[in-house]
Amino acid sequence: MHILVSNDDGYTATGLEALVQALQGLGELTVVAPEVNHSGASNSLTLNRPLSLRQSANGFYCVNGTPTDCVHVALTGLLDRRPDLIVSGINNGANMGDDTLYSGTVAAATEGYLFGIPSIAFSLEKKGWAHIEDAARIARDVVDRHLAQPLQGAVLLNVNIPNLPYEAMAPAQVTRLGKRHPSEPVVRSTTPYGDTVYWIGAMGAALDAEPGTDFHAVQHGGVSITPLRLDLTDHAQLDVIGRWAGPLCANR
Repeated sequence: MHILVSNDDGYTATGLEALVQALQGLGELTVVAPEVNHSGASNSLTLNRPLSLRQSANGFYCVNGTPTDCVHVALTGLLDRRPDLIVSGINNGANMGDDTLYSGTVAAATEGYLFGIPSIAFSLEKKGWAHIEDAARIARDVVDRHLAQPLQGAVLLNVNIPNLPYEAMAPAQVTRLGKRHPSEPVVRSTTPYGDTVYWIGAMGAALDAEPGTDFHAVQHGGVSITPLRLDLTDHAQLDVIGRWAGPLCANR
């Protein structure tokens, strides 16, 4: 068993160290993570400059790029054999609902999924690393379950874990993605040179947190496990757009 581990908080992050420690004994672990924090990087690849890779004192590899860069470099240049599983995290903060579109943690797992490798992203509900060891124990449980009963084909799971003691967590739930309100307004500030700059505002509150969503599960103390897919086609619109676009270039 060979597991590739990555994240978006950087190779020195507490969540990454806890995840790697929790997975000890399951097989060969290779860690390839960003050199610095890349939260919100989504699925971006670095194409405008070369990437460098070095190995830190603890054996982790770090890349001066995005989470997607890390997994891509690992799969296409670093590793001499294909990993059996890719795990990402544990992220410092939740990745639920619309967060998944921006998340570097989910993006690292998504890159593995695109290569046809089962991949799991793990996130801790609230920032600050409270109960990170308990979250890591949950991550181990999820990976153990996958190894004991492998899901067929490439699968992408998004797992969000509440900041609670292990024994206090409600049973895990399989959920759909909820939805957030739009983000808070940008925060304006001024540099010492008099230039106006803008900080992206805080994420919005949950708009759709109905039973069955990831938001609802975590808010009620349960681990949320959401299977994701990447088909962005709006299948319901295919016929409509076909009739609308049909006359285009028809007389050429």
